[in-house]
Amino acid sequence: MIKQKSLSLHHMVSQKEGNIVSDMDGEKVMLSIHNGKYYNLGEMGGEIWELIKEPIIVQNLIAALTEQYDVEYSECEEQVLSFLTLLLEEGIVDAA
Repeated sequence: MIKQKSLSLHHMVSQKEGNIVSDMDGEKVMLSIHNGKYYNLGEMGGEIWELIKEPIIVQNLIAALTEQYDVEYSECEEQVLSFLTLLLEEGIVDAA
């Protein structure tokens, strides 16, 4: 498993099983069955969550987001890596 702060553009990330996700007014909310915590992923976090249903390389995830949204690549990279690192630390995504 990848330890915090070591996630890179070349890692493959995917959702872990054991999470219940619902759409609430355009934002994704999630309950982790493993740790009993609720998470509000927000609109963009929900979009990322959908994109990692199947394993995807972080660099390809960022490319997909920058094609879909008006955001600079460097800003998207920073935000996505930060978000995925938090999800990884919470144990709700896998990275290899």
